Amino acid sequence: MILLDGQAVAAAIRCELSQQVHRLQVSSGKVPHLAVILIGHDPASHTYVDAKLKACRAVGFKTTVIRHATIQEADLLHQMVQLNNDPMIDGLIVQLPLPPHISVPRVIHHMKPEKDVDGFHALNYGRMARSLPAHIPATPLGILILLARYQLETSGKHCVIVGRSRTVGAPLSILMSRDGYPGNATVTLCHSHTQHLSALTRQADILVAAVGRPRLITADMVKKGAVVIDVGITREPDQTRKLGYRLQGDVDFARVAPRCSYITPVPGGVGPMTIAALLLNTLRAAQNQVYVTDQGI
Repeated sequence: MILLDGQAVAAAIRCELSQQVHRLQVSSGKVPHLAVILIGHDPASHTYVDAKLKACRAVGFKTTVIRHATIQEADLLHQMVQLNNDPMIDGLIVQLPLPPHISVPRVIHHMKPEKDVDGFHALNYGRMARSLPAHIPATPLGILILLARYQLETSGKHCVIVGRSRTVGAPLSILMSRDGYPGNATVTLCHSHTQHLSALTRQADILVAAVGRPRLITADMVKKGAVVIDVGITREPDQTRKLGYRLQGDVDFARVAPRCSYITPVPGGVGPMTIAALLLNTLRAAQNQVYVTDQGI
């Protein structure tokens, strides 16, 4: 069994991006600039935003973070329009989840697709589905990069994804079935209404768990020699830890790992790759590498 070390791969990517940012600044004076809007007091959201900002600083990006204890939807949308129209801002994130009085679809719709470095806008999603240049959702993109960095074969493999969210499972199913590498896989997308889940997961050459249910994937659900990608991350109370909790994935790691050829740890697997992919999207936005032409639409 080999660990898919997202921490190490993400560190290598940050080093590469730092060099590209330096070259961009020397050649054009341009420095990529990411703006983040954070609403409320959710501890996990604050932790995620702080990690993103730290990674941005590490590669030389400019950052702007706008924190609101609370805000009305109309005021948030107005602020987004201002950031959309600010030529100094290359990427824009509104950290999810949002308070219940704010419509997530409406917020995403108000984001300029070329600044949507989370890859959630319908235009980015549609372009991704048609294999056109687009900002790809960060977690699926991070998974693809991780598979590629370890040179894992995907063509002709059976990829079973447990979880059909719009941010991970659904876009990853499209990406893994597209022509190219990583891709050309046969994909089965499972969810809460899937019957005989274990029978499907045992067929997987590549098994992705992305539902947020701790230890959902047990050893008897995994084919020997499978590649297992654990996207889930849940805080479980643990008074023996300094912070009073531990992070647990969707996979029962201790029992599943001996059956795998490769497996991601939690933490240190998909999480760092998500942030690395976000940085990559932001750099591409700053370089105008995505929305340079509408040819083919």
